[in-house]
Amino acid sequence: MPERPRSDASPSDAPRSDAPRSDTPRSDTSPSDARRSDTPLALELLVHGVAGAAPGELLGDPRTVRVTGDSTAAVFRRTEDADAEAHPERYAGRPVPEAYCWSRLTSGNGARALWLLLLPFMVANLAHWARPDTPAADPSPRAVRTYGVLVRVLALSLTVLLIAAACEVALDLLAWQCAGSGTCAGSRSWLGFLAPGGGWWAQPGRRLALGALVPAGLTGLLWYLSNRTWSAYESQPPPAGAADPDTASDPVPALGRPGFWYGRRLVARLRAAHTAAGLLTVAVAVSVPTARHDRRAGAPVLEALGTLTQVLLAAGAVAVASVVCRRGRTEARPDHRLDRAAVTLLPATALVLLTAVLVHACWSRPDWTATGRLPGDLTFGVLMLGQGLCVLALAAVARYLHRRAPDPAAALRGLGGPAVAMLGCALGGVMSGGVAQRVADWLDGGATPGMRGAALPGPPVLLSWQAAVLPPLLLVLALLALRFAVRGARARSRLAAAVAAEYPGEIPDLDRSRRIAGARTAAALTDSAPWFVAAVSGITLLLGAGALAGAWFSGKVPGEAARGTVPLLEAAARAAQDTGSWLIGLGIAAFIAWGRRAYRDPAARRTIGILWDVGTFWPRAAHPFAPPCYAERAVPDLTWRMAAWTGRTGGRLVISGHSQGSVLAAAAVWQLPPPARRRVALLTYGSPLGRLYGRWFPAYFGPGPLTALHREVDCWRNLWRATDPIGGPALPGAEPGVDRGPLADPIAYGRSARHPLPAPILGHGDYQADPAFAAERDALLARLDAAARAEVPGQRLPVSKERAGPAATAASADPPGTAG
Repeated sequence: MPERPRSDASPSDAPRSDAPRSDTPRSDTSPSDARRSDTPLALELLVHGVAGAAPGELLGDPRTVRVTGDSTAAVFRRTEDADAEAHPERYAGRPVPEAYCWSRLTSGNGARALWLLLLPFMVANLAHWARPDTPAADPSPRAVRTYGVLVRVLALSLTVLLIAAACEVALDLLAWQCAGSGTCAGSRSWLGFLAPGGGWWAQPGRRLALGALVPAGLTGLLWYLSNRTWSAYESQPPPAGAADPDTASDPVPALGRPGFWYGRRLVARLRAAHTAAGLLTVAVAVSVPTARHDRRAGAPVLEALGTLTQVLLAAGAVAVASVVCRRGRTEARPDHRLDRAAVTLLPATALVLLTAVLVHACWSRPDWTATGRLPGDLTFGVLMLGQGLCVLALAAVARYLHRRAPDPAAALRGLGGPAVAMLGCALGGVMSGGVAQRVADWLDGGATPGMRGAALPGPPVLLSWQAAVLPPLLLVLALLALRFAVRGARARSRLAAAVAAEYPGEIPDLDRSRRIAGARTAAALTDSAPWFVAAVSGITLLLGAGALAGAWFSGKVPGEAARGTVPLLEAAARAAQDTGSWLIGLGIAAFIAWGRRAYRDPAARRTIGILWDVGTFWPRAAHPFAPPCYAERAVPDLTWRMAAWTGRTGGRLVISGHSQGSVLAAAAVWQLPPPARRRVALLTYGSPLGRLYGRWFPAYFGPGPLTALHREVDCWRNLWRATDPIGGPALPGAEPGVDRGPLADPIAYGRSARHPLPAPILGHGDYQADPAFAAERDALLARLDAAARAEVPGQRLPVSKERAGPAATAASADPPGTAG
């Protein structure tokens, strides 16, 4: 069946016939008829990739019916196939097609626009899953746990950084500096009641208490989004019957463990800890200046109360760190328990402490005046230093793990996780510091915060140094991009000379060859992405260290620190500071505009959903405020569907996954109980399993786990093209029975009687238009049918040598209880 053109339509955009009909027989109504048939029924379960498509487009028929599921994710069939189980004789020699549509999991209502705020959290969460593989004989559980602890601590620092930035804007810039300045507050009527002489709220402590409601509300919003998305996405229980790690004879690959896609306990515990950390950060931001004034003013009672609250805040911080570090994921079995003491008492206690601090700050202090900045330089400096040291420690652990089980294909020789973690820290710093810079520029009018003549002291000088390193960073990235472009142009010229020879009998056409070679060259750039990420992460680390040193040793913004030095250096420092500030401003403006558009426009929301398709496949193991893991809904959906259908009908099933859908399909097959897995074949095409996931997440999709998957699945074929920037071989060289490719693309080089019009270069799409697709699908079904006919009850057929291959070694990697 040829694949229809892709569309941005979601399942809800399908024709009205998509809704369940009371007069249409459901698909599973008569399993006994299928069992009585001489030929077992065959089913092809299609799983789309990123961006998705309407059910009618996937199935090639506008008349579809929802078989099972809801408005968010569901399985659809053509209306004429709804009662296929009752009439298997109609489908002799061909499978019944049905489609699983999941695109609305990532591009549903307008609230998805808020997920842009969570981008640094998502990147930090990816670092948890990007750890190197470990040998099955010696899994190094202590090193794996250390890796997980470091990533969780790094993720916690990002939450503190975001809330600290909100405190900087609301407490320091607005409530302290602007409201304490008659000039700044006088030009803004909405701040008049906070200005000196403005009434009860005019005292600095009360202004701080009022401003604290903004970061406290942001913390509450993050808690609400995390809690709500957990209920909507990740609360799906896995099906019973998967391999039990306690009784399995061989190590179970990580994605095959019963509790892998059900992380309720960890997410709840981390949510409580991060919520408490956010509230405690707000409390510290109010308590420190209040206690400092009380010590200087000689008020013993208020000073004692302030000291007591700070001791309690320190104890709360220790409790939060203990909860984050103490325990990681439990994957050996679904863990339905909750640590109720931590989940309930930790955020509740932090809220009580924050309330006590705010009440203490509101006590009358008529002699208190606001001057200078709040003590934020030390806070941001300690956070930045801690993140850098944490990334370096993470790199040391990752390198140790990689040396114990070297994988030549692993990204950056095992350092992919630390590089991704560094990018998450950089994104968090740019987003938080950028907002503070923009607000300070707005409040200061035409002046530059921190420079001579500015009305306000401005934000901490470290944020100005961070802005100043952006121009050199972008310059280096531009040079890297230029280098890759030159290399690509040279590779295109070399490939173009050999393209025509791949199509025997065709007359060479230089323009046609260049277009085909260009598509292949552009697709090959994906393989250079790890080194681009390495360059960005390494340069960011070095420039960040320079910015931290400059801020701490000078105590001034770059333009002031360079004043009086060499004229060229002074001009460069001032230009870098101003350009960086404007670049951050433009980025923040574009970010907000994109978010507003996504809130109002479903098409733009689907574009954002494509980003989440790739970034939120993994469960929230490190950061509970990251966007939700759609796979914790999609994988159980697919597993339940395959296990239930094969169990009720005894038929054969091919799960056919394209792009990201192939990753979901493989994860679902891993979760199947053995009796169902023997009736299922896996067909992947345009799949990033080996090319992207295998390189960046070797502990879960490396050669060892994928080889184990090949041993467990009765049949698996993977189709790929050289022009595909995403798909590639799943097990290159190791498993000759899996990969078929590269497929010819385009199918025809020039015009002919069979192809009178130019054949398109398909790249990542339209795999079903290739004759190889139907041939491989039919071959998989035939093998399943032969195995079913020859199968002895209670005994599985041995795996053939051709299918097992020489790399069929012990599976994996991450033994139960060591998931970090």
